[in-house]
Amino acid sequence: MEEQIRAAIVEELTRQAEISAELEVRQDGDRLVVNGPIDIDAIIMVVAGSVAGGP
Repeated sequence: MEEQIRAAIVEELTRQAEISAELEVRQDGDRLVVNGPIDIDAIIMVVAGSVAGGP
């Protein structure tokens, strides 16, 4: 389950970065570097969806 949550968060942050010039997301090994504003409600939704088994 941890891997599903991790993937959901990375995918959502990457999606947000693609639509916002203010947000930069990059992976540095096992770490994720995030600079800029994020939509925390969207992050919560993808985490909840991954825990519930949603898409």
